[in-house]
Amino acid sequence: MSTKTEEGAAQSPVKKKFEFPGAVTMLAIVTVLVWVAALFIPAGQFGVDADGSPIPGSFETVTSPLTFWERVQQLILSPVNGLYGVQDSLTGFVDTDNIGRLFGSVGVVLFIMALGAFISVSFATRSLETAVSQLATKLGDKGWLLITVIMVLFSLLGSTMGFSVETFGFYALLIPLMTALGYDRMVAATMIILGALVGNLASTVNPFSIGVASGEAGVSIGDGIVLRVILWIILTTVAVVFVLRYAAKVKKDPSASIVGFDVDEDDEEEPAEPVDVDGKLTGIQKLVLAITGLTFGLMIFSVIPWSSIFGATTGPAEYDAYHVTATEPYWFELNWWFPQLAMLFILAAVLVGIVAKMGEKKIVSLITRGAGDMVGPAIVILLARGVSVIMTNTETLDTILNAMESLVNGASAGVFAILVMIVNIPLAFLIPSSSGHATLAMPLLAPLGDFAGVSRSLVITAWQMGHGLMLMVAPTNVVVVGGLAMAKVGYDKFLRFVWPLLAINFVIVVVVIGAAAILE
Repeated sequence: MSTKTEEGAAQSPVKKKFEFPGAVTMLAIVTVLVWVAALFIPAGQFGVDADGSPIPGSFETVTSPLTFWERVQQLILSPVNGLYGVQDSLTGFVDTDNIGRLFGSVGVVLFIMALGAFISVSFATRSLETAVSQLATKLGDKGWLLITVIMVLFSLLGSTMGFSVETFGFYALLIPLMTALGYDRMVAATMIILGALVGNLASTVNPFSIGVASGEAGVSIGDGIVLRVILWIILTTVAVVFVLRYAAKVKKDPSASIVGFDVDEDDEEEPAEPVDVDGKLTGIQKLVLAITGLTFGLMIFSVIPWSSIFGATTGPAEYDAYHVTATEPYWFELNWWFPQLAMLFILAAVLVGIVAKMGEKKIVSLITRGAGDMVGPAIVILLARGVSVIMTNTETLDTILNAMESLVNGASAGVFAILVMIVNIPLAFLIPSSSGHATLAMPLLAPLGDFAGVSRSLVITAWQMGHGLMLMVAPTNVVVVGGLAMAKVGYDKFLRFVWPLLAINFVIVVVVIGAAAILE
């Protein structure tokens, strides 16, 4: 009888546990959902002034520029346009055959593939692993200090210069270090992602968000800076404490980890050989570490718009495409962006290979393998950008913007400021570029603030809070989905981790923004 029971149990089908789709599948689903939504949102356009900014009250619906089958074609080609689509300077339409400015994310993709090549070559020397193991031993129980320093530094860089996609270069350094200190990949990923994005959320003089918005609103970038500094201090402190609390819990009890400590089962990478913690760095390994440090230091220095920060001037900028501002750069500024950064890491990879005496074939093999390892994150990034292409080409962004204008019009000062923040949250999902978002929204919101009795500087701060809150979790934000892909952390698990922090930030922002509007 027991035998029959065992046979019956063996024959009964095992229910497969539901698994949240991976980043690529999830973004493919988001793309389809946005495409379907665009079918029901009427196309519309605002009139624009001489600078190309939308004119309040000038919105009108227009006939859709695309037939149904052309819309189907847009859906199919959205990943391609998300990679190297070019936006026509006159019509704004994005297509691979246009002449205009680059809209796709091919620059970001090339950058992370070059980064992967550098990681592959440098890791082959075992220099970073050895140094990380030794540092972990020296730090002992002071890992919390490293988390705090990294998050505050990234937040400061994000608040002042829009530091965000540059964080991709740090995963290879910080993930091995944090795991060696006894933390999981969630700690490593969130200290990078949240550190930078909380800084962007609480931007103070970031020329690519506050600078552009101030230019569109016709005020100085310094207006409202006291309130923004207060918000930066509060939100950064909350984020650091939030990550430290989880990190301490995981280190004390590894079973409390949301992601676990094992690499995903579908990861085909061969396990690395254990590193001798007591082993000393060789001369070659020390030289490789020096090259690594100089490479990352040069990357940070080269992308900071020093003149825009210290000059505190306003003006249009395009962060995603060109990384330029209207301010005349100082003589020492390099003003590098993705093309230069990609070649920086490629040349650094070759230099490391030569220093380590690897030989031509091994260097080429490692560079090829490392670039290939980044194909997954690259697909995630181009899919995320493809969503913006669909909304742009269907001409539905202005319709959504007009609905926002109608919603906030006529509200009292406190309610208006809070509504500005809230209505910009969904728009940031569709326009993750802070420069693009500010250029579209601010010419409409700033005049409405005058009628509501809210200063334009506070309107800018409220707009930035809404934009930044969405970017902390938006699957269309390459900083989030690309970073999670590199850290091998599931998006669903990240949401499970971050939603309490998002709720806390929302409450803080509502209280501070509402109070500031009433007290003005």
